[in-house]
Amino acid sequence: MTIHQNLIAGEWTGTTGAENINPSDTNEVVGLYASASVQDVADAIAAAKAAFPAWSRSGILERHSILKKTSDEILARKDELGALLAREEGKTLPEAIGETIRAAQIFDFFAGEALRLAGEVLPSVRPNIGVEITREPLGVIGIITPWNFPIAIPAWKIAPALCYGNTIVFKPADLVPGCSWAIVDILHRAGLPKGVLNLVMGKGSVVGQAMLDSPVLSGLTFTGSVGTGKRVALSSVEHGRKYQLEMGGKNPMVVLDDADLTVAVEAAANSAFFSTGQRCTASSRLIVTEGIHDKFVAALTEKLKTLNVDNATKAGTHIGPVVDAKQLKTDTDYIEIGRQEGAKLAFGGELVSRDTPGFYLQPTLFTEATNQMRISREEIFGPVASVIRVKNYEEALSVANDTPFGLSSGIATTSLKYATHFKRNAEAGMVMVNLPTAGVDFHVPFGGRKGSSFGSREQGKYAAEFFTTVKTAYTLA
Repeated sequence: MTIHQNLIAGEWTGTTGAENINPSDTNEVVGLYASASVQDVADAIAAAKAAFPAWSRSGILERHSILKKTSDEILARKDELGALLAREEGKTLPEAIGETIRAAQIFDFFAGEALRLAGEVLPSVRPNIGVEITREPLGVIGIITPWNFPIAIPAWKIAPALCYGNTIVFKPADLVPGCSWAIVDILHRAGLPKGVLNLVMGKGSVVGQAMLDSPVLSGLTFTGSVGTGKRVALSSVEHGRKYQLEMGGKNPMVVLDDADLTVAVEAAANSAFFSTGQRCTASSRLIVTEGIHDKFVAALTEKLKTLNVDNATKAGTHIGPVVDAKQLKTDTDYIEIGRQEGAKLAFGGELVSRDTPGFYLQPTLFTEATNQMRISREEIFGPVASVIRVKNYEEALSVANDTPFGLSSGIATTSLKYATHFKRNAEAGMVMVNLPTAGVDFHVPFGGRKGSSFGSREQGKYAAEFFTTVKTAYTLA
């Protein structure tokens, strides 16, 4: 099997590979992917630094062309790349193809942004003096991405970094290197100059740590666990570099008595269980007022009975496998914790067997949970959700905000009064009304508050806040 190599200074390199295993069929090796060394990371950072002066001053049409070519090829290969994503991460094939299309849309958006780079011209308070305010590229950017969105998250970090003239050292999650390698290969063939984009695959303890230890990186954008995010922050403060963190979530979905039951159940099921619950925006706390509580639980339980857990590439699968054995153990450990804490297991919680060996887990629903239980406080990152009964809207809002996280928050209601109040008072970066908490458009800002995020928002025009630095220049007329 051919080894997919790292890309350093425009050259493919690496002779030893790690296996990429299909969580839907653990007998299948998706591919072999090179593992970078500490020296490889140093070489990649040096290459990005050497390439920065020319790329940071490159023409906007060149950047536009490369990003547009990348978008076009991803879109043309959506079925192929979607299948790769489903095989290496475990998303169902329709979800995987949808994520691939989103990656293409992100590159297309930033291709357009490359042609719209703008600043301001202002008069000075002093006579005969002009002021120009411009944005300039930050420098060498380190990018570290997670395993749960293996093509979309790399796209929404790489595309703006290149659009605004930065050079990159990119480390994807070692569980899902395939989609990341494909994006880098496409960009490389689209005409990126040597050293502008460098790919270093491998373990976080080696590759990620080498990036954190580097004093050369001007910025580091990270999506992943809270613990690793704190390490990114500490190392970045030490080296005086800009950093951006997207971390965990314990997102609430409030269901009020006046909610449309069908809408509420669909939103909750999608939020909590689709993509195997492996989304930082997933709703794992379903906060339901007492008037609709029993009907909601009954209807959601019936909905869960219709969801098919199976091989991600198989037609008719609603929920694919958990990503790997380690995450599966985390999920099952939390299910046991929920039982011990006194929550009632209303549905699921069992491992299931299918035609192919994989990490299959039933969607799991707890009732009679409280907001003080560990299953209501800590991010599980699996198809596990808890129903918390509350008296009224005021208590629901209080419970929704009682969390160390603040990424996404949702409400199901037909009341304009409550919807408006919730949008204004939910302590989250993103709020959804009668919609799943997971699912954000590619052209709008993404990010949270409290322990979920730190730094400027990702995606859309707001990406410029991280990937550029502002310069103010004065000229005497």
